[in-house]
Parts: sequence; structure tokens; C-alpha cells
Amino acid sequence: MALIINGETIDDEIIEEEFRHIKGHYERALQVSCCERDPEFRGMAKDNLASRALLQQESRRRFPEVSEGETKARLEKLIEQSGGEEQFYMSIGMPFKDESLLQDNLANGVRMDKMLNHVYSPEPEPAEADIQAYYEANVKHFLTEEQIRVSHISLNLSGARSRAEVYQTMRDLRDQVLGGADFDALAAEHNSNKDMSPDLGWFKKGEFMEEFEAIAFSMRDGEISPVFITQLGFHICRLTDRKAAVPKPLDEVREAVRARILEEFRDGKFNEFLDTLKDGAKIEDTEPEEDCDCGGGHC
Repeated sequence: MALIINGETIDDEIIEEEFRHIKGHYERALQVSCCERDPEFRGMAKDNLASRALLQQESRRRFPEVSEGETKARLEKLIEQSGGEEQFYMSIGMPFKDESLLQDNLANGVRMDKMLNHVYSPEPEPAEADIQAYYEANVKHFLTEEQIRVSHISLNLSGARSRAEVYQTMRDLRDQVLGGADFDALAAEHNSNKDMSPDLGWFKKGEFMEEFEAIAFSMRDGEISPVFITQLGFHICRLTDRKAAVPKPLDEVREAVRARILEEFRDGKFNEFLDTLKDGAKIEDTEPEEDCDCGGGHC
């Protein structure tokens, strides 16, 4: 029994699951090694769970009864947003239809929506001056996407005696390019896929493989890349042109600016509301502090 919120116990297993979810997120983002930040992540997990418990408790207090029509309407909306019933149940992690659990979750969602609608009301209607000022102060959020144009030489392993042989061929081709040989002519002659143009055209981040883009977007205009490898084979790139990210005109992003203003307003009201709930809550953490277990030694 590690966490008690206004008399409601949060089981250790739930805390551990939330902790693993948070730590996994930071590990995937390469922002953590071993268990150096475990105490921080465990604290975040407990705060998340305490916040959810307080919000749910308050929504039940304010709206104890939820009609069948309200839960039905919410279910239909969620199924539509998910693209169908099967996708909906998969998205909520329910491999089979548990009617009792489903109805309880739907009712909780209805209560939460009602409560937050009350918390956010009345929402402001940003004036033109507010939109203009916000746009100018936050223009970095309203940029076009950077684009680059790249030519490339690519060899796969088909027909090669070894990876080392292909790698050496690519090194030789790169030396020729650095010595003044025509890049596109070499690409047309040597590319494994003869149907693919050496010129890949303009593209944005997210349109090619991550390891390919990591090299290409880090290059300067006219630069020749080192030989690098992806799951498709060995590559050499030449950056031929770049379109830098620039601010989009306000008229083009006006609705997006308005949406961000309202989103920040809601975030502020939500945090104020949650702080009020925490100030009036009885939160007991009965878990003793433990040393980090990294298999010996210091974290």
C-alpha cells in the first residue's frame, strides 16, 4: 500500500506500471541510462496517478449519475473517431467486450467532460489584436517545413561477394566524386536500382528512412556525405538544394493561432483547478525510500 488519495488506495502494481511507462518513454527518447532517474520517474508516476484519482473523485462528486443516453452517445463518438468498433477496442486495450468495465469507463469519461467544460467556461474569444500579438510572439510554431533536395548513389548487396566488397566500391565512387567526377553520371551507372533517378527531388523530414534523413538534413549545400548504410544498402548523398523553414502568413494559420490561444487558456485553467484539488486533498505516500538497484555500484 504505497499511495492513498482521500482514502482511495492506489495499488503498488498500478504505480509500477505507470513508472515503467514513464521510464520507457524517456529511454526511447535516449534521455536516460540505467536507473539514474528512477526516483524522479517514480515521483512523476505517483503525481500522475494522484492527479487522475483527484479528478475522477471530483467528477463523481459533481456528477454522480450519468444517463444511458450519455454513455451511448459517447461510445458512438469514440467508435467513429477510432474508425470502427474493432479499432476502438484495440485502442483502449480491451481485447474483448467487457460490458461492465466499458460502461464504467464511458460514464467516467462523460463525468470528466462535463466537469472540464465547467472549468473552462467561459472560454475567451481572441480578438484580432490578440491573434496578431500571439502570432508574432510565437512565430516559431507556425513555420513551413524545411525541405532538401538530394542526389544519391545506392548499392545493395545483391550479387556481391561480401559487404566489404560493396563498401569498398562505394568508397572508390566517393573518392571519384571528391576528385571532380560527375555525381549523377556515376549514380546512373552504378545504382543498384536502375529505374530510380539519382535525383530524389524535394522532401521533408518523415518521408524517408530516419537514418537516411539524419545524414541528409545535417549536410551543407553541395556537401558529399560519407558512405553510410541503411536497411536498403550503402549510400552516398549530395545535398543539391535546401528550402529553409520560414514563417507562414498569418492569414494562412489564423485558425491554428486561435486554437493555440484557447489550448493555453484551457491548460492554465486545468492546472489551477488541479492545484486547488491537491491543496484540499489528503495524499499519503507510505512507500519507504529505497536505494537505486543498478546491480551494484552507484547510479
